[in-house]
Amino acid sequence: MRWPDHAIWWHAYPLGFVGAEREAAVAPEPRLGRIGGWLDHLVGLGCNGLALGPVFASETHGYDTVDHYRVDPRLGGEDDLRRLIGEASDKGVRVLLDGVFNHVGRGFAPFADVASKGDASAYRKWFHADLRTFEGHDRLVTLNHAEPEVADYVTDVMTHWLERGVDGWRLDAAYAVPPDFWRTVTDRVRARFPDAWLVGEVIHGDYAGLVRQTGFDSVTQYELWKAIWSSLNDRNFFELAHALDRHNGMLATFAPQTFLGNHDVTRIATRLTERRDLAHALVVLMTVGGVPSIYAGDEFAFEGVKEEREGGDDAIRPPFPDHPGDVPGHGGAHHRLHQDLIGVRRRHPWLVRARTTAATLTNTAFSYTVEDGPERLAVVLNVGDEPARVNLPAAGWTRVAGEAAFTGDGAEVPPSGWAIAEP
Repeated sequence: MRWPDHAIWWHAYPLGFVGAEREAAVAPEPRLGRIGGWLDHLVGLGCNGLALGPVFASETHGYDTVDHYRVDPRLGGEDDLRRLIGEASDKGVRVLLDGVFNHVGRGFAPFADVASKGDASAYRKWFHADLRTFEGHDRLVTLNHAEPEVADYVTDVMTHWLERGVDGWRLDAAYAVPPDFWRTVTDRVRARFPDAWLVGEVIHGDYAGLVRQTGFDSVTQYELWKAIWSSLNDRNFFELAHALDRHNGMLATFAPQTFLGNHDVTRIATRLTERRDLAHALVVLMTVGGVPSIYAGDEFAFEGVKEEREGGDDAIRPPFPDHPGDVPGHGGAHHRLHQDLIGVRRRHPWLVRARTTAATLTNTAFSYTVEDGPERLAVVLNVGDEPARVNLPAAGWTRVAGEAAFTGDGAEVPPSGWAIAEP
């Protein structure tokens, strides 16, 4: 197994986490160290990866990058980032950076040169003839990925920071970039850093096909994310079972990046109609194949709604205190549940490639096994208000987490209950 197969990420959005100003700052403010103060918390959860949102100089929210070689002054300087990477490495924690290479902010020097000189600019071919923007965002100018110099630039940025100790890249809006562009870049990057983990942000489509075309290791599994909360809200486990069948197919090609929350979506504690279903959602995340991530704050059941307006991300990207112990929910039931279930995951690292097989499937009760070769676990879920009897393949099932009474070929699951068992 490669190191990414053992990764469980803790995902933080730095500008929000440290309470940075909304607009770009000139004088550096070394705030990245505040994230370093949370490394022990990350490790205490059972995670071993720190997935950082944008850290490069930008105009506002980080996804309008103006300099991929410079740390955003609101976070500090390169020394601060390298110090954070070093502290993480000392604790056995890998670091993932967020690369925005589909578009740039208008203050990006090559675009500013084009805006000033027009067709006389040496960077004119870096942008489309119509200077198109990204998905209606006037401040985000789309790069021309048919221009070889753009591929050279992106490759250089990625290798520049890999040389400085990061372990991989999340590639923002990867779905909007031609796959052959990514293949050019990923082949070059892997020639120098074969162990780097590259995950593309993809919302819809043929995930496995994109992985093959682009050279990514993984893509974001939005389909499973949606099925988890939607099936729980609708009391319709058939939707989840269908998504897990498709998930099985992806696992034949790659291990998807799985999640319940990130910096772009409403918090899972808000998304779910019933707060008691938070446990069921986390059980699914931690027992199915893939490379899981925890969005910072979800372990405390943070709430927040994503809104489509200026400032609409603020609620899901809040500032954090300097010390984890100052957060409401620290040491509470949901925090401990994260530790327990991540612990189960850690003791069964083969789950990264495990396939799921349904045993009992009703609207409100679901039992399944997850298997990889000779390894196997059973998972039982009940979101109903009455006890549920579910079937399992015959085995001497022994409960390792949750509450259910297992027999040789099934289990009695209490109302709103769940459990995990070994054969």
